[in-house]
Amino acid sequence: MKRSKPNYLYSIIGVALVLLIMGIMGWFFLNINSVGNAFKEDIRLSAYLRTQNKDTIGQIQQYIANQSFAKNVTYVDKTMARQIWNSENNEDWAQILKDNPLPESIDFYAKADYVNNDSLAKISANLMAAYGNQITDLKYPQKLVNNLNERASKIGLVFLVVAIILGLIVTFSIDNTIRLAMFSNRFLIKTMQMVGATRGFIVKPLDIRALINGLISSGIAIVLLFSIISWAESQFEPLKAVRDTKLTIILFGGLIVLGIGISVYSTHRSVMKYLKMKLDDLY
Repeated sequence: MKRSKPNYLYSIIGVALVLLIMGIMGWFFLNINSVGNAFKEDIRLSAYLRTQNKDTIGQIQQYIANQSFAKNVTYVDKTMARQIWNSENNEDWAQILKDNPLPESIDFYAKADYVNNDSLAKISANLMAAYGNQITDLKYPQKLVNNLNERASKIGLVFLVVAIILGLIVTFSIDNTIRLAMFSNRFLIKTMQMVGATRGFIVKPLDIRALINGLISSGIAIVLLFSIISWAESQFEPLKAVRDTKLTIILFGGLIVLGIGISVYSTHRSVMKYLKMKLDDLY
């Protein structure tokens, strides 16, 4: 029994390191998704106005603000439109033109799920159907929307493939680590069987031990992952801005379930294997 303790220690550390790798991969995936959504929600949509009636403009603004797709709805008059144009183009055309040719607009940002050409086309159609007499057009950078969605799809596919491969590697690595730990205890397991212990009597404490070890490994992995995340966020501030606490907690919970689940399953399977083997085969 004393000789088996170091193997438990090694298996705990081994499983913790494998779970840490899985956690880092999951954190990268969550952050890439969050950063992609942040880029999508930073695309401004402008509903250019034909009317200058303040009451009508207020109604249109309220109508857009009440829609499920809209956020940060603001009314942009000619002065604000000129300021935005100058800031984006880094020049002031007021020295050349006396009159301001820019139209007034109601600017807003769409939630990430709606930032695709099909959804934005429907939004435009709905706005024109409701206020076609007061709105001339809904403008947004179509090429940028296309590029963002195409790149998001490609990156998502790559990460899905990598996640599947990594998941298989993690499962295989943890399984082998646990099996090696059980291999050193094979004679103890067989001896208990030979003196009359039932399978349940033998398996139960080892399964409980595996559960505890899996929990410890998960705890170590979570502490290390949290430290890495905190360091990364301190070095790169935008990561803190897009952090989703709920998804991060789900990621930590997934590591606990994975660590305990595979540890218990691998331990139980290994013990049952040695119980079914003949004594001579153990050598």
